[in-house]
Amino acid sequence: MTTTVLVLNGPNLGRLGSREPDVYGAQDLDALRAVLEADAGDDLRIDLRQTDDESELVSWLHGAVDSRTPVILNPAAFTHYSYALRDAAALVTKAGIPLIEVHISNPHARETFRHTSVISGIATGVIAGFGFGSYRLALQSLRYTS
Repeated sequence: MTTTVLVLNGPNLGRLGSREPDVYGAQDLDALRAVLEADAGDDLRIDLRQTDDESELVSWLHGAVDSRTPVILNPAAFTHYSYALRDAAALVTKAGIPLIEVHISNPHARETFRHTSVISGIATGVIAGFGFGSYRLALQSLRYTS
């Protein structure tokens, strides 16, 4: 049986590869998709999405609850202030569905405003600072929590 994993990416992550490559690396979302699909094997299917729209991200989390789909979430800038996103993510974890918060960079090694996450407190786990490896570690962890 194949399990779908929803890999959700927030604002500005559609600009990976060109946006601050010294912070986020030189690879884009297509490269991330390829890495995750290679890691997924036969037992996991990757559904990778990106949006700059907070309401769309909230809707995708609602859909994860309804379909009981585990989530890897990079909330990007929404990490620091979106209580709507936090509440939608809480619906996922309160339903007993894993939700792993990931970040490409280490927010705690950056500007002070990035040190606070409104998502971390309700996430199943948080992985940050390993580039695309953060997503890979999250995918691996879902094998043990799903």
